[in-house]
Amino acid sequence: MTPHGAIIGHIDVAQLVLYVFWGFFASLVFYLHRENKREGYPLDSDRTDRAPRVEVQGFPGVPSPKTFRLPHGEADVIAPNRIRDTRPIKGRPVADHPGAAIEPTGNPMLDAIGPGSYAERADVTDKALDGAPRIVPMRVATDHWLPKEDRDPIGFKVVGDDGVVAGLVSDVWVDRSECVARYFEVTLTGGRHVMLPMNFSRVNDARAEVRVKSILGAQFADVPALRNPDLITRLEEDKVCAYYGGGTLYATPQRQEPLL
Repeated sequence: MTPHGAIIGHIDVAQLVLYVFWGFFASLVFYLHRENKREGYPLDSDRTDRAPRVEVQGFPGVPSPKTFRLPHGEADVIAPNRIRDTRPIKGRPVADHPGAAIEPTGNPMLDAIGPGSYAERADVTDKALDGAPRIVPMRVATDHWLPKEDRDPIGFKVVGDDGVVAGLVSDVWVDRSECVARYFEVTLTGGRHVMLPMNFSRVNDARAEVRVKSILGAQFADVPALRNPDLITRLEEDKVCAYYGGGTLYATPQRQEPLL
């Protein structure tokens, strides 16, 4: 006699549902892992003795190209597109084995090395839902304001890690989509305007200053410039943030030495 709920003698509905779930879950993991390789793959082996370079895909392989239609008139993006980063690596390995650390050969804070590296994103401004530039100074975003309980930082001194005053805060750049402050605009003592990311700054209301630990006072002069004084592109954002990130390791020779 067939048990209640059984399809055949040794498989019932609950067991069949369990098998379907296992199959669905395995398919989902396979799909997500393959979609994860839509950007950045295939990898190039760093073994220079191989000619031509070996493409590393792993399992599963790189998915078929897909077209992503972007809003606000931006050009469509196809991924994967096998576009290689052709920028020269301005550094050399410290050892001969694969994966060895790279030491810079030029100005590491500007050469996209180590913590100062960045991806070459599109050189266009990020847009809000209405198509307007997303990150702009408050002199442009006149419908935004700072909380009344916070002290206005405009006019605060901007001080490097060595205690040298680089300039004064002249404006605050806000993210219209997130309603948060993203950058300080700093007017240097020489008159040049540079950007300072909020996450690299510490505001001291009592001393009316903004302290920056990642770079020194004189190094503000080399912060990558903006093409438009009232707009910042995705590529410019990456370059600015990479400069301060590079300073966490390369601002002084002592930072590159071991802690012990």
